[in-house]
Amino acid sequence: MTTRPEPEIDERNREYWAALEEGVLKYQRCLGCGNAWLPIRSECPRCLEANWTMVPSSGRGRLISWVVYHTSYHPYFEDKLPYAVAVVQLEEGPRLIASLVDEPSELRIDQRMVLSVQRDDGRARAAFAVDRDYAR
Repeated sequence: MTTRPEPEIDERNREYWAALEEGVLKYQRCLGCGNAWLPIRSECPRCLEANWTMVPSSGRGRLISWVVYHTSYHPYFEDKLPYAVAVVQLEEGPRLIASLVDEPSELRIDQRMVLSVQRDDGRARAAFAVDRDYAR
């Protein structure tokens, strides 16, 4: 059996992965300019300062785009085809590429999404689902 490719966990992103284990999505915020971002990196992509903190997200956002994979580029994903991956913009500003829980036929651009932490091969991973509680 092929295992899922694992993320490289280091001092920069350890808090991100630990928070997901608790069902919380965290992002980085620059203490200098206030910029917020994902994925985790060592410096602010706006001002290049290395003075940042990890902040919990509400877990809510909106769908920017998505793609449905019909071809597996790693053996682990062969039996999961087709599967969808999205770009979701969090309410706090950062964008994140993550798996989708819902069928692509239910999706539309700018749709409200909510974090749905999924466990895969023993690791918590960020995924998003349509926010069915959102008042339209």
